[in-house]
Amino acid sequence: MPQLVMEYDKDPAEKLLEELGDLSGIQLMNTQVLIAVHLRPNRTKSGLYLTDEHIDEDRFQGKSGLLIAAGPQAFHPDGKWFKEGIEFIVGKTWILFRPSDGWNVTIHGKPCRMLDDVSIRAVVNHPDMVF
Repeated sequence: MPQLVMEYDKDPAEKLLEELGDLSGIQLMNTQVLIAVHLRPNRTKSGLYLTDEHIDEDRFQGKSGLLIAAGPQAFHPDGKWFKEGIEFIVGKTWILFRPSDGWNVTIHGKPCRMLDDVSIRAVVNHPDMVF
């Protein structure tokens, strides 16, 4: 099945961070990371509209998200789990995860997952690369 190229009115990371608002009151422990789940817009670039059921599926089974917070030991340079050279930047790095690995939380009305850093499966350039 070909990848669906979605239509965005704004950069998805910027929009998500704007919608989340102030996250300064969240402090994660140890190697925990907080990922905002990517919810696809309801329209593709080719003009197809997704149903509300598709969007709800992203909420519960989405596999990509934006790194929005990390605990003090997350991605520690001495950790042997991460490939050298991969940068994890809060507010900029899109990651892939297995939905069952994370703890579902809602922050400022947005679906998020709390994971151990070792539960990150990949880093991608854009959240639409994977469904």
